[in-house]
Amino acid sequence: MSGQYNQWTAMWAICRATLRAIFKSPQAIFFSLFFPIVLIMVFGALTGGGGKAYDVAFDAKSDTTSNVYFAIRSISAFDIHRGSEAELMDQLKKGRITALIEVRQLPANTTGAQYDIHLKTTSASQKDLPAVQALLKSFVDEITAKTVSNKVATVSVEEIKGRPYHMIDFYLPGMLGFSLIGSAVFGVAFVFFTLRETLVLKRMFATPVRKTFIVLGESIARVAFQLTTSVILILFGTFFYHFTLAHGFVTFLELLVLSFLGVTVFMGFGFIISSVAKNQNVIPIYANLFMFPQYFLSGTFFPKGLLPESMQAIINYLPLTALNDAMRKVSFEGMHLLGVGKEITILIVWCLLAYSILIRIFRWE
Repeated sequence: MSGQYNQWTAMWAICRATLRAIFKSPQAIFFSLFFPIVLIMVFGALTGGGGKAYDVAFDAKSDTTSNVYFAIRSISAFDIHRGSEAELMDQLKKGRITALIEVRQLPANTTGAQYDIHLKTTSASQKDLPAVQALLKSFVDEITAKTVSNKVATVSVEEIKGRPYHMIDFYLPGMLGFSLIGSAVFGVAFVFFTLRETLVLKRMFATPVRKTFIVLGESIARVAFQLTTSVILILFGTFFYHFTLAHGFVTFLELLVLSFLGVTVFMGFGFIISSVAKNQNVIPIYANLFMFPQYFLSGTFFPKGLLPESMQAIINYLPLTALNDAMRKVSFEGMHLLGVGKEITILIVWCLLAYSILIRIFRWE
């Protein structure tokens, strides 16, 4: 008679088999290990310093001989812009810089401060103004503590007329880019892979219809859907949260043009992923290798200027960065498409790269 069945042995056998299956699963390793490591790296870079968090400039009338002036220049959190007075004022009104700083020497007074740190700002620059003021006040307290005088400097603020800035003006373009890249890459990759695996694509290729027109048919449908979602998102943000369309309907149309260009680029990579994927389980891995770093590096959820300067040269040439930057410049700053030529060029280069790779893949097949 056989011995009693050992439930513990069976349990450990199941445990070992499951563990081996987990470690053999690319998805499990990717989402459990790769994602947390990338998040740690990104947020570690945010908190580790090195990034220029706040854009400021010095007014031409500043006292450039004072120690206060040189001390403010050395504040690592400030990214100091340079240019003519007209250029800096234009940047200030568009919200590209938070404040123009003028270091003024005050008349001699035995009880008063020696200098006034005068901030000239606009309603377009309000989101970072409190932080800049706090930094300067902390700086004043620090240098005052090191001197024998009662107070070295004061901080004053002058607000001039500018376009009102709302947080939605930063977040909505980022969410548009987030929606476009996610839907285009995942949607195309999964749909085309399914068509390939079920041999529907093979049957389509066997018809007189050229491969190019098969891809175009799928692409046009996807573009139509994505532009519809872009219209809804823009109108929702505009009517409910006062999203800024600098030139009204013209800006709305320009945002749709940028959305079209962005979704065209991202679809190209979706087609590539669907073509090289060996099974459905690796599609999320390939897709997220392309998308995930851009979510956190391209200014989607927070300003990319917070990241270390060493990363900026790479970040600025990512397709989602170009799309986000172009949309923000067009919507809030009032630029037209010709004014964002650099960003559009980057998107076109990525588009040509994606579809040239796709053409080679189709030829190999």
